[in-house]
Amino acid sequence: MIKQSVIENVLQAALTSGGDFSELFIEDKYVNSLTLRGGKIEQSISGRDFGIGIRIFSGLQSIYTYTNDISEEGLLIAARRAALAIKGGAAGTIHPLHPEHITPIHKILLTPNTVEHARKADVMRQANEIARSYDERISQVGIRYLDEQQHILIANSEGKFVEDTRIYSRLSIQATASEGNEVQTGFYGPGAHAGFEFMENLDLHHYAGEASRIAITMLHADECPSGKFPVIIDNEFGGVIFHEACGHGLEATAVAKNNSVFANRIGEKVAPDIVTYIDDGTLPNEWGSLNMDDEGEKTRKNILIENGILKGYLIDKFNARRMNTEPTGSSRRQSYRFSPTSRMTNTYIAPGTSTPEDIIASTEYGIYAKYMGGGQVNPATGDYNFAVMEAYTVKDGKIDRPVRGATLIGNGAKTLQLVDRVGNNLAHGAGMCGSVSGSLPVNVGQPMIRVREITVGGTKGE
Repeated sequence: MIKQSVIENVLQAALTSGGDFSELFIEDKYVNSLTLRGGKIEQSISGRDFGIGIRIFSGLQSIYTYTNDISEEGLLIAARRAALAIKGGAAGTIHPLHPEHITPIHKILLTPNTVEHARKADVMRQANEIARSYDERISQVGIRYLDEQQHILIANSEGKFVEDTRIYSRLSIQATASEGNEVQTGFYGPGAHAGFEFMENLDLHHYAGEASRIAITMLHADECPSGKFPVIIDNEFGGVIFHEACGHGLEATAVAKNNSVFANRIGEKVAPDIVTYIDDGTLPNEWGSLNMDDEGEKTRKNILIENGILKGYLIDKFNARRMNTEPTGSSRRQSYRFSPTSRMTNTYIAPGTSTPEDIIASTEYGIYAKYMGGGQVNPATGDYNFAVMEAYTVKDGKIDRPVRGATLIGNGAKTLQLVDRVGNNLAHGAGMCGSVSGSLPVNVGQPMIRVREITVGGTKGE
């Protein structure tokens, strides 16, 4: 990418106004995106993005800038300009750079950039055909294919010099069902930190079929009752509710500023004994996994809550200074245009001992949320509001009628305390997470769980 000697000169230039730490993040990314509608490829975009981010610390002051100018002169100008914002003393010094090897944890069999678009389009057409043929009431299907290949180099004034290549693949399927004036949609979006082999091995009948089944099921579902009920949340993407309502509150981005309900509570009981909450960036080929984070730290398995006790947070390098602790391999950013901060990778509730059948059978009346939709959360308070894409009532220990218009309303910390059953069927779902350092691939996961009481917003009173 750029000569090591040039990197050393830029790191030193960034410290000219008294900074005590400087860092370069060099990124070279290739992206391929295809969209299919009406059985035809509607859009095909391929692009390359290259740039460099420069970050400087001086105590608890942080400065960030980025540039597309890769000449030594251009980089030195950018570094010195950023350094002017630091009100320090004498220029800091850098340690000699020591190239470090990161052992890849993800097996990549088929690099997407070596695969012709025709093969990618063929997978999309197969998914489209499966989704459309599910039922004659499927009126529209949209398929989006995405692959990314990102090569990064991270160097800093402490001597770190490390490179990594990341490859992501995802297929998003949306089916629309129509009958008369009724219209409903279903969605599934599997993804992985893997090459094109992921696409070729996808069970398209499952994913495309599920997107259509959800849309058809919800087409003539009853209106959801409103009130406070026990709520069973199924596995996989059901974990999004705790990702949003609890996970963000465990990131140092919020904790270090005391903008979290979990701040200063290490060692406290925050959930029942049956709840263990984990963020693990080392799971092979999972959508949210990384060999290393965006500060060059190896990712790890961070146990955040263990048997109900708050054990730790997700911490980046800068917030580690604020908290007087060490980073946890949790620093992430969308691209060189963003300064990194603490973010989740693959976050999930660990499996328990209950079976899904037992959880449902032991529920006299409640709501079963099979697939979650989108939602909103206030990270400072944990208050959330989530739509349910596919829901049912539960009566006398059995799943009853499908209902639509269901919304789950509550507070993450309080909801966590009300979990009374945890299943044994852990699964993960792929999604995108937005925060101050951009939009990132993350997994959310859990086994089936039951929450003793959640306020359910519906379209009819109970």
